[in-house]
Amino acid sequence: MMNPSSTQVQQAQLAMILGSDLAPFETLISHLMSSSNDQRSAAESLFNFAKQTDPNSISLKLAHTLHSSPQMELRAMSAILLRKLLSRDDSYIYPQLTPQTQSSIKSILLSAIQREDTKSIIKKLCDTVSELASSILPDNGWPEFLPFMFQCVSSDSPKLQEAAFLIFAQLAQYIGNMLTPYIRELHTVFLQCLTSSSNADVKIAALSAVINFIQCLSNSSDRDRFQDLLPAMMHTLTQALNNGQEVTAQEALELLIELAGTEPRFLRRQLVEVVGSMLQIAEAESLEEATRHLAIEFVITLAEARERAPGMMRKLPQFINRLFAILMKMLLDIEDEPVWHSAETEDEDAGETSNYSVGQECLDRLSISLGGNTIVPVASEQLPSYMAAPEWQKHHAALISIAQIAEGCTKVMIKNLDRVVSMVLSSFQDPHPRVRWAAINAVGQLSTDLGPDLQVQYHQQILPALAGAMDDFQNPRVQAHAASAILNFSENCTPEILLPYLDGIVSKLLVLLQNGKQMVQEGALTALASVADSSQEHFQKYYDAVMPYLKAILVNATDKSKRMLRAKAMECISLVGMAVGKEKFRNDAKQVMEVLMSLQGSELESDDPTTSYMLQAWARLCKCLGQDFLPYMNVVMPPLLHSAQLKPDVTITSADSDNEIDESDDEGMETITLGDKRIGIKTSVLEEKATACNMLCCYADELKEGFYPWIDQVASTLVPLLKFYFHEEVRRAAVSAMPELLRSAKLAVEKGLAQGRNEAYIKQLSDYIVPALVEALPKEPDTEICASMLDALNECLQISGPLLDQNQVKSIVDEIKQVITASSSRKRERAERSKAEDFDAEEGELLKEENEQEEEVFEQVGEILGSLIKTFKASFLPFFDELSSYLTPMWGKDKTADERRVAICIFDDVAEQCREAALKYYETYLPFLLEACNDVNSDVRQAAVYGLGVCAEFGGSMFKPLVGEALSRLNVVIRDPNALQSDNVMAYDNAVSALGKICQFHRDNIDSSQVVPAWLNCLPIKGDLIEAKVVHEMLCSMVERSDRELLGPNNQYLPKIVSVFAEVLCAGKDLATEHTVARMVNLLRQLQKTLPPATLASTWSSLQPQLQLVLQSILSS
Repeated sequence: MMNPSSTQVQQAQLAMILGSDLAPFETLISHLMSSSNDQRSAAESLFNFAKQTDPNSISLKLAHTLHSSPQMELRAMSAILLRKLLSRDDSYIYPQLTPQTQSSIKSILLSAIQREDTKSIIKKLCDTVSELASSILPDNGWPEFLPFMFQCVSSDSPKLQEAAFLIFAQLAQYIGNMLTPYIRELHTVFLQCLTSSSNADVKIAALSAVINFIQCLSNSSDRDRFQDLLPAMMHTLTQALNNGQEVTAQEALELLIELAGTEPRFLRRQLVEVVGSMLQIAEAESLEEATRHLAIEFVITLAEARERAPGMMRKLPQFINRLFAILMKMLLDIEDEPVWHSAETEDEDAGETSNYSVGQECLDRLSISLGGNTIVPVASEQLPSYMAAPEWQKHHAALISIAQIAEGCTKVMIKNLDRVVSMVLSSFQDPHPRVRWAAINAVGQLSTDLGPDLQVQYHQQILPALAGAMDDFQNPRVQAHAASAILNFSENCTPEILLPYLDGIVSKLLVLLQNGKQMVQEGALTALASVADSSQEHFQKYYDAVMPYLKAILVNATDKSKRMLRAKAMECISLVGMAVGKEKFRNDAKQVMEVLMSLQGSELESDDPTTSYMLQAWARLCKCLGQDFLPYMNVVMPPLLHSAQLKPDVTITSADSDNEIDESDDEGMETITLGDKRIGIKTSVLEEKATACNMLCCYADELKEGFYPWIDQVASTLVPLLKFYFHEEVRRAAVSAMPELLRSAKLAVEKGLAQGRNEAYIKQLSDYIVPALVEALPKEPDTEICASMLDALNECLQISGPLLDQNQVKSIVDEIKQVITASSSRKRERAERSKAEDFDAEEGELLKEENEQEEEVFEQVGEILGSLIKTFKASFLPFFDELSSYLTPMWGKDKTADERRVAICIFDDVAEQCREAALKYYETYLPFLLEACNDVNSDVRQAAVYGLGVCAEFGGSMFKPLVGEALSRLNVVIRDPNALQSDNVMAYDNAVSALGKICQFHRDNIDSSQVVPAWLNCLPIKGDLIEAKVVHEMLCSMVERSDRELLGPNNQYLPKIVSVFAEVLCAGKDLATEHTVARMVNLLRQLQKTLPPATLASTWSSLQPQLQLVLQSILSS
């Protein structure tokens, strides 16, 4: 609270600024704009005091100043301050004003619009008016406002017309539904202005109002009424260009791009004309680059509007051809800069123009949005002429475009690999080094996008070509790039493919390590690291040759210019260490750790890459050394926690402010626009934070109970980051770490390493982690991370499930309901999309991929419920009942196989874990289960027949009436001619197991002399190793009690039984537990002693020779 005397001072000041003399008030306003912090904050506190004590006077003073002050900056500042007071947020004071003041402010504002002539102030004034109108119009608080607006629009003053359209544009955004009743009047006004106004600013304001209005109309027939405005809207653009008003044209283009992104289908009927005009602009070389780039952006935006207009742009092949040609031409805009050749600095893009980079980026976006079936034919048609041309720029452009389209065209390019690879490899011999560089670049990109197919089919051509490029000592940049392409190639490659080439590649990389150019050395280090990582223990033979060089760089590269080189040496050493293993690496590890520890202790600059590389190197060394790493943890953890706790470096500005953060100025800034705020975030900080979080997870995973001393600090760092929405990687790492932390704690308590803490500690940790995961779930925007969260939650339940209380279980169940609901609504949305008029096969493919991610979510829901049922058994059933309305629909024929399977598995778990308590569900679920036994999908069949076995075992009299139908359903599965194919064998094995359980628990309800031998005939089962152990033990027990129907009349089935035993024993521990194996051997020995010799001999001779040998050796030992 302020002391009384300072309040008195403020009241005296207040009396002055609100007095009749204008000067003190104007001084206050100018102090609010002051660059001196002290002056500004004093003015702010006085202004806030005025706002609280006398809102009426301060609002009127601002309104009068805005209306009548001769000084422009005072009028402008007053408009901004008044808008803040009239905005519906924390400082909204309009309702506190007297009716008299409210009425004065409204009329002063309308009068000011008529009076003001300065353009920038009119815009601010329109913002203020829009803000107030959108707050009070819905309650009819400004009846004279809309008549005034229509009057302005139809006046002959361009200034008033522009102001009215600017305000309409904002109202459409804020309170569009208030304008809908005036749809006819607005349509007339818009059309009239767009066709007949000669003033460019008025037209742009009208265009912006039209576009915002179209976006606010929720009903498509209303939107269609505006179709006839589209030619006039486009005419605004072309007219501005014909009059040489490119700034106006660019404003129009930006507005049309917004429309293309949000309402692409509005453009559909006139798509040919609209896209045609845009491509004409893009082709017009007389126009400014910025204008042409915006026209291209418009067409690409339409292609990317997949969710709103799926498949629409693929219907225009002639345009795609034209656009591709335009983008290819832009790639020719490249200079042959000398700095590129000297390779002293990282200027990879020396000589690339803005045209070049737009062309490059748009090829990538176009191919991702339209897909390979559309893009590859166009590329195949246009690229050969580029490859055949004499100019190096054309060869370069063709190779760059291949690399750019690969990600979007993966599936189609894999089918045409031969053409693609030969085009790229032929350019390795091109006379121009930049073309050779582009060819290597294409190989690197294709290795990533088309791997592992490319690696498997073309390693014999590609690896020798890259090795040859590493010998290009005249062109160090080409050498360095060849080394980094080795990295891309080996990341998607099995050790077997690399092995024959390792000698050659490693020896060349060692030569490059000693090169004078730093970028070549760095490339070689990265490649060595990757080759070691891919070849694992096969790298041991190169270790002694490579490690001394790596250590030398680590120790000697101390100069600031060599920071990156040293960082890459760290990375390489740690990956080599992991590849060759602890024994080989141990002697050098100690020395490497010493260097890292001394670096860790030194003061590193904030932009030094060493920090991030060091965090990762430590974690790899830990993976390599395991528990031997524990002594170093005290050195490693403090800086790691510091990095994980970094606050994001965020700047927030208003989205329409003039001092926009210019993205190009600062490479390390990323901006996102949320509502009317523009948020800039420093990416390097986020990346370091994400790396650190990932490393924490690695340590917990690797060190298990050894990680105990750090658990509390790490948990309190990572749990809040489950909701860190600035960076996906940070959330992903935090999610993965949750079960690892619980597991470390549990192991430490069990092994007595938790400084005397007991199970209460695990519960305390679980009570912190589990609710946090549950709470983050519904807020997670990314489906993939959502699935990981469910997976992590499930792991946590398996570790600490029994420690949860009722409320925690309830909150998990409530979240699961939300997850199922959200997932279903996403699926519905996709189904809607598939009904769009231009929906085609490519869109169908993409939808299928999105739905597969959705299945992953559902799969995890099933796993979690399974864990809860196994943990809480019958006491979970009340929750199961709550969920049944969510789960029962999943059995439906209209659901995917995955959904049906998960629903069945959940019921199987309930029946198996809750036994008698689950009998009440049989009536509902058994009919479903029986039907699903013959589902077309083998996974669904497997889950269903497994469930039948469970119900046969525990269902008693509830199951009895269904035995007959169950047998015939199982019979269909078992007798299917393809039953033993790899896709079907799991269902077959589970059906055999279920049949065995019916024989065991319902013998009196079956024709056992038929069914038991039929079951025996199916043995042994070899696909599902868990069921195999159950079934073969059951067989053993039946033989031990001389089961009559099993042995058959006169023991006629004995040879089959002996043969099954022999096959099971042959398989070692796979098909039976050790205990069962011992019982089988015993039984066979008894038979040997008790059977008449003739029977024994005929039983023996019926076996295959190799089984006879196995049995002889087992029985004689």
